[in-house]
Amino acid sequence: MPQTYWNLLEAVPPSSLKLTRLDDEIHEHFSQDFPELIENPQKIKMLDEEWMKDPTGKERWRKFISAYEKRVDDYNFGSLIRTNSSGEYSETNSIFVTRMQFYAIEIARNRLGFNDDIYAEAQKEKAKAKKAQQS
Repeated sequence: MPQTYWNLLEAVPPSSLKLTRLDDEIHEHFSQDFPELIENPQKIKMLDEEWMKDPTGKERWRKFISAYEKRVDDYNFGSLIRTNSSGEYSETNSIFVTRMQFYAIEIARNRLGFNDDIYAEAQKEKAKAKKAQQS
């Protein structure tokens, strides 16, 4: 999934990307259940794995995730997410989360414009490659 998602970020402007048919609902629910992240967007840009996995964080996420049990396929399957949205997937910039955590965080990152640089850079590289091919 990480490579597929990265390819999507490079191909489609992230601010207009829909990850699920429930993006608006997921984002609203995320905003209500985790207002401290919405109020401090840097905490969405740079994830704190310790906070996400401490007992209180785990319980809050468990409650959030369970709301999608019958509504999102594979809602609790594991997925990799970048801890720092400015970087690529790597051993040091990835953690394992549930699919619903991935959706909630990446939908927020896309709406906040945190993934826009990935798209912009890919478009520059495409233009450069096209120009080189025409020469």
